[in-house]
Amino acid sequence: MTAPVPSSSGSPAKQNRSALIAVIVAVLIGVGLAVAGSFSGARVGGVPVFAVAVIAAYAIQFLVFIPSALRRTERFFDLTGSATFIAVSVAVALLAPQQDARGWILAAMVIVWAARLGSFLFARVHRAGSDGRFDEIKTKPLRFLQVWAIQGLWVSLTASAAWIAMSADAAARPSLDGFAIAGIVVWIAGMVFEVVADLQKQAFRADPANKGEFIRTGLWSRSRHPNYFGEILVWVGVFLVAAPVLQGWQWVAVLSPLFVILLLTRVSGIPLLEKRADEKWGDRADYRAYRDATPVLIPALTARASAVSRG
Repeated sequence: MTAPVPSSSGSPAKQNRSALIAVIVAVLIGVGLAVAGSFSGARVGGVPVFAVAVIAAYAIQFLVFIPSALRRTERFFDLTGSATFIAVSVAVALLAPQQDARGWILAAMVIVWAARLGSFLFARVHRAGSDGRFDEIKTKPLRFLQVWAIQGLWVSLTASAAWIAMSADAAARPSLDGFAIAGIVVWIAGMVFEVVADLQKQAFRADPANKGEFIRTGLWSRSRHPNYFGEILVWVGVFLVAAPVLQGWQWVAVLSPLFVILLLTRVSGIPLLEKRADEKWGDRADYRAYRDATPVLIPALTARASAVSRG
């Protein structure tokens, strides 16, 4: 999962106006998140640690945007998002006083996930050379700024459950419990699904014999988007570990898994890929059979013959 890159239409003036509105809305949502998540949280220099985390997440995007816009390159976009998860998680873990085992576990969950995603995306961009999503907007500063602001919001919302729990007041942090164990198990299952699915697809695409084909083997014979299923499990697991710490307005952290689910199932994940697949293979009987026999997200226990047959 990466931050969504919105498309737009209309005159340049209308596009710039829409981009400016999107930047303002993204920042305002971040402000609201920072205020709510800082409820009864630890402070450093009088400033809530969680608020510092959200400010840092946005600041990193805007700082990297400047040289990226000057060079008209998107090469560092995805890598910056992953690096932000890691850097801010480390900072929160160190800044919050009396960090406990739950906090370090949450930090490790976010860092391991982000490091894996960052390396995967970096390798993909290195192979491709460029990201076609940015071809039109990287030469238009305001529209380019829009995607960096949205990435700041994406990082902040996605990591909010972990960061809020890590920065909660030390007196409000219970010891590890059943929620923590359940969350770790769910997180591990999610990571396994996501990593294995990505590796299977990478190997499939690397085989010249599969050029122009769609993957329907391995986990992809059980779900049309097993990597996204794993992604959702990762953040549900993080939330389960964080939940016992939350109180009052800190429950805004529930937006973390809900945002991931909404983003992947309704916005920039599954809908776009399903549309692209239908356009590419929709006239093929074998693809239609695979699509009709294979769940879109939650994997089936067994693969149906029509989903794996290449005949």
